[in-house]
Amino acid sequence: MVRVGTAPETLVDLERYPVLDARSAAYRAVVARARAELDARGAAELPGFVGPAGVAALVDDAQSLVGRAHRSGGQGTAYLEVPAGSYPDGHPRVTWGDYALGAVAYDLIPLASPLRRLYEWAPLADLVAAIVGRGPLFPYADPFGALNLAVMGPGDQLQWHFDQTDFVVSLAIQSAESGGDFEVAPRIRSADDERYHDVSAVLGGEGSSVLTLPMEPGTLLVFEGRYSLHRVSPVVGPRLRHVGLLAYDTRPGTMGSELLHRVRYGRTEALASPPERWPRP
Repeated sequence: MVRVGTAPETLVDLERYPVLDARSAAYRAVVARARAELDARGAAELPGFVGPAGVAALVDDAQSLVGRAHRSGGQGTAYLEVPAGSYPDGHPRVTWGDYALGAVAYDLIPLASPLRRLYEWAPLADLVAAIVGRGPLFPYADPFGALNLAVMGPGDQLQWHFDQTDFVVSLAIQSAESGGDFEVAPRIRSADDERYHDVSAVLGGEGSSVLTLPMEPGTLLVFEGRYSLHRVSPVVGPRLRHVGLLAYDTRPGTMGSELLHRVRYGRTEALASPPERWPRP
């Protein structure tokens, strides 16, 4: 059985995803399939990227970190900002939705955590870079947001929103008993056209353009959320939903804002160095 602290390559299904052999035809085929998915719908799913034993290790690790999650909640818009300017009632810019979740910040995730070791593993970053196709990627420099464990329990959800970054990488670790679905309206807007009418339709419950991505435990998802409206539906049942959020950027030194730190993590001062181990809650 894979144990917490083992090498990241023991977590990954290397037969299905030969990330240690980037020159192989099998690796190129994985990248080509994922890039085609990303181009077609703004999301590339790599199901079973982490094998069953790896998922078990990640679940155990996540459970040990739950007590370190900072809870946040309230209402937000689809654009993750306070509306600037005057908009009529019902406009997407002034349509608010509920959110609630917990997040374990990067600086609270131990060095031996298998999730952290996977995030800091160069072959994974290289694979993501190959799929995204925008040159070399750099780890997000933010000591809070570079890597998060998202913890969602009964009633938790994320409102419909667009991301403020070009892409997000997530790893499904544990599903809720019900709900907690990742729903997306692919490429509903563009850099040249906000398509407010279409966005309003989704916000109003017209889901003809909405897809539900399975996100079974072990699935790695590369998602371009800047132009795809998406949400996590309310979690139902006592089993926690765990997802790892792995942040990379096309530029070195990228940081989140102080406001984001305060809201999402409850503090603005990071630990000087992460602890080797936290006690179980």
